Amino acid sequence: MLIQVDFSIFHFYLVRHILQFTMNAIQGTHQDDKGNVPTQHDHYGAFQTEIYRRGMYDNVVPTVTTNPNKLEAQAKEAMNKRSYNYVGGGAGEGATMDANRLAFRTWKVVPRMLRDTTHRNLKTTILGKEYPTPCLVAPVGVQSIFHEDKETGVAEVAAEIGVPYILSTASSSTIEEVAEANGDGHRWFQLYWPHDKEITESMLSRAKKSGYEVLVVTLDTWSLSWRPLDLDGAYVPFMKGIGDAIGFSDPVFRRQFKDKHGQEVEDNIHDAALEWQAKVFPGAAHTWEEVQHLKDNWDGPIVLKGIQHVEDARKAAEVGVQGIVVSNHGGRQCDGAVGSLEMLPEIVEAVGDKIEVLFDSGIRTGVDIIKALSLGAKGVLIGRPWVYGLGIAGKAGAKDAFKGLLAVSVSGEGYLRVTR
Repeated sequence: MLIQVDFSIFHFYLVRHILQFTMNAIQGTHQDDKGNVPTQHDHYGAFQTEIYRRGMYDNVVPTVTTNPNKLEAQAKEAMNKRSYNYVGGGAGEGATMDANRLAFRTWKVVPRMLRDTTHRNLKTTILGKEYPTPCLVAPVGVQSIFHEDKETGVAEVAAEIGVPYILSTASSSTIEEVAEANGDGHRWFQLYWPHDKEITESMLSRAKKSGYEVLVVTLDTWSLSWRPLDLDGAYVPFMKGIGDAIGFSDPVFRRQFKDKHGQEVEDNIHDAALEWQAKVFPGAAHTWEEVQHLKDNWDGPIVLKGIQHVEDARKAAEVGVQGIVVSNHGGRQCDGAVGSLEMLPEIVEAVGDKIEVLFDSGIRTGVDIIKALSLGAKGVLIGRPWVYGLGIAGKAGAKDAFKGLLAVSVSGEGYLRVTR
């Protein structure tokens, strides 16, 4: 008995099988003895396979470029000028932004061969909790100026891919809205630290009630820096109430404003915006002694963001916080500063056995993540790449940008080391 076979269909499935085998080999997505493949949380490298599949079978190419050298240009074309300038610009002449990138170029990757890479994953423990990846969504404000999906959309996809989401005080969405969108995901709260203790306590209480696990306190932004791209466009979104959602929804701030003006916040957005901006960017720094107030009002881990000096790192350990972020705010606050990665090894050596050392500033590629982790960072905060993805294609674009970084990171796990 003869069986007639449609060779074109047979050929299609043969090619599909070969392609699957090839992609598994490329990314190490090995099946176990029962034919199961890892989930995306176990193996972020499967994103490469996904891209090839969609292209080969559906003629669909990525909406967001996978080329880190073209991502910013694509975002600049997609976003309006003011929005792009806000995220793409930095302090002064941009020397600190340049230093951040140069610091990564200084360190080189040395591949090792014949290492067992059968089972690779990025799982790690940060501040006593296990996470699927050492990467975190950095706190970025006013996301509504980049896309209408804004913070709630990014928090949603962060939960989908297993990446902790850090909510900025300068958010377009409230603490509670982002928590709802993030669902069962991991979320941290970033504080622009007011001198008004009552408002500080109110924000911390709201964050804790909404399931935020870690408090990240930004130390370097008690005043906005000189940012020429924003200044030349005469643009700061907070003055019109954009990025003020946390303040405008805060019961203490609302009461204070009504007592002073006899109006609700919604009836006088102009004055409300100026007063909230004065609360979170007060123009004067806090002191080390004031950290105790945060400890008294937050019963979870506290991480101080913006540490660049070894002595400040030692002081952070001394006052009893659980972690620091070696960061220069992505070059947005102090022009002419040292690249964050330059300081990371020295800071890790000084305090890495006492507190958790995390890192941000200048990361653009998965290899950058590998370098920061290899130099001692326990976790890495990522900002501009996913913001560019958000500006290009909303939350789906942010998700793809992040998945691309994770795919490269996991591909190097287990067989790369870093040297100067």
